[in-house]
Amino acid sequence: MCHGTDSRPPAPPDPGEVAAHGPVVLTSADGTAFSAYAATPVRPREQGVVILPDIRGLHPFYVALAQRFAEAGYHAVAIDYFGRTAGTTPRGDDFEFRPHVDQVDPQNVLADARAALDHLRGQGIDTVFSVGFCFGGGQSWRLAATDLPIAGAVGFYGRLALLSEVADGVHAPLLMLIAGADRTTPEEFAAVAERISDAGSPVDMQVYDGAPHSFFDRAYADWADACADAWARIIAFTERHR
Repeated sequence: MCHGTDSRPPAPPDPGEVAAHGPVVLTSADGTAFSAYAATPVRPREQGVVILPDIRGLHPFYVALAQRFAEAGYHAVAIDYFGRTAGTTPRGDDFEFRPHVDQVDPQNVLADARAALDHLRGQGIDTVFSVGFCFGGGQSWRLAATDLPIAGAVGFYGRLALLSEVADGVHAPLLMLIAGADRTTPEEFAAVAERISDAGSPVDMQVYDGAPHSFFDRAYADWADACADAWARIIAFTERHR
């Protein structure tokens, strides 16, 4: 389970400015309207990220994270998963996400991620990465086995089953940022990563020994060095695969 706080994510080492940010409503190919949050940098890298949250959907942490990515130069869109079951109305902290997340289908995530990517391409951004956390980490990696034209997929402590089901079809680079004290062991992640690497797709995997699940959000104050390293690895990954 992911239980992040409303706190701001770790800042980029040299935070810039955000030109614009705010909620948007996007529409998938199946006609579903869903909530998202977009942030545009002042000094762009000409790269974009589609942020796939944990099981809570478009939680305030991911709104703040979209702004952090924009401060680092990325055009960013964080998406919600629940447009088909909960609509686009604002939700409070008492939102019962579990009945909704149980109905999320990877094909719907793909459709919504495609709408977010199209939004970024409408801003002239052709190089787009997916970045996900927990449930969203697995969904992010899974996108690397679809026809979505992403340059690479980043996942924090992702749900491994979502990747292992499609591992043989992965064709985009992966970055796997693993909590060493997670319920799924580093060895289990490594076995799938090796399988993908042996098939020819590049995989970078970093294990943060002793770090708990959700260390980047729920516990980042206690894992500042790990968070800084993970952020640096994301920047390096996007530069390497741009």
